[in-house]
Amino acid sequence: MKKLFIALFLLMLSLKPAFAADETKIILPSQTGVVESIKYEDAQGINQEEQNTKQVVTVKVVTGNFKGTERMIDNMLTGNPAYDINLSIGDNVILHVEPLSDTVLTPDDVDFFIADIKRDNQILIFGAIFFIMLLLIGHKKGLTSIISIVSTVALIFFMLMPMILSGFCPIASAVLTGILSTLITIYFVGGFNAKSSSAVIGTAISLIFAGGLSMLAIYFAHLTGFAGEEPMFLYTARPDLSFTGILSASMVIASLGALMDTSVSIASTINEIYETDKKLSIKQLFKSGMNVGRDIIGTMSNTLILVYLGSSLPLVLLSSNIDMNKFFNLNQVATEILSALTGSIAILICVPITAIIAAILIKQSKEKIEFKF
Repeated sequence: MKKLFIALFLLMLSLKPAFAADETKIILPSQTGVVESIKYEDAQGINQEEQNTKQVVTVKVVTGNFKGTERMIDNMLTGNPAYDINLSIGDNVILHVEPLSDTVLTPDDVDFFIADIKRDNQILIFGAIFFIMLLLIGHKKGLTSIISIVSTVALIFFMLMPMILSGFCPIASAVLTGILSTLITIYFVGGFNAKSSSAVIGTAISLIFAGGLSMLAIYFAHLTGFAGEEPMFLYTARPDLSFTGILSASMVIASLGALMDTSVSIASTINEIYETDKKLSIKQLFKSGMNVGRDIIGTMSNTLILVYLGSSLPLVLLSSNIDMNKFFNLNQVATEILSALTGSIAILICVPITAIIAAILIKQSKEKIEFKF
């Protein structure tokens, strides 16, 4: 098993995120700036009758080769909060750097645009709070949880994303990534034993089922994969990708956490029951696992559906202003509902699969160990 983890680690190192880019064009990294002053002016909109407000912002660049230089940048305010970046003095901003010539030597060779407000510091603070609390409360288990989280994120960015962008089947890529994440997470947290192996196998089979079910849902519901702005932006850069496949992959990855929780809970329960009474048969252990699974089903399915509802709350609120028949048949609404249902059905399948596998493996492994001693 150690050799397997070494092989997985080397595979992750050999892969890197792939982004479509024009190699003939100079691409400069974004920089950080600080807003030093703001002056408001009236500006003509795209339509001649529109009157917009323009912030003429003086920004000091604080990173990169142009550190210390100042630029006056126009920041248009259209009144649409989805697109406006309303700045205040002292705000840290991300600057998009656009080269004006083939050779960038001086600040005059580039132009700066305000891309967005800098928010990564807040992300780091909340991330640090999460990891510190995980260590304080979880101790050793908290440390293994951090390792599994980092591993899962690394697999998505350094394995799943390059595979999809390189033309591999998105569904197969998502299932493979999910299985590798399951191996790392469950074996790190639970150790190398029959209990963990049962949870891994149960999760893997359920992931494969979720992938197949998502394909059926997309095919029969005629989903396009364009349920938001992000797929449309991606389509402009990579029209060659399979967006229905990407949607199916997102359904698989979204259900991964709930499936791991379900399988680990059932396998751990069966293991504890058997430790209490080693005379129990495989059938009795299976029944005990199913009883626990029935309790888990309600909370896990509810959790998954609430995650989708919470992330789509503006879409839910939109239902008050539109005909309900039309609302439930919108591509975006149907996509969210079928995603939640696909994950929930996969959880239902995970319960009996994990219960029977755990009952067999735990019973057999314990009997072999006792026989040896």
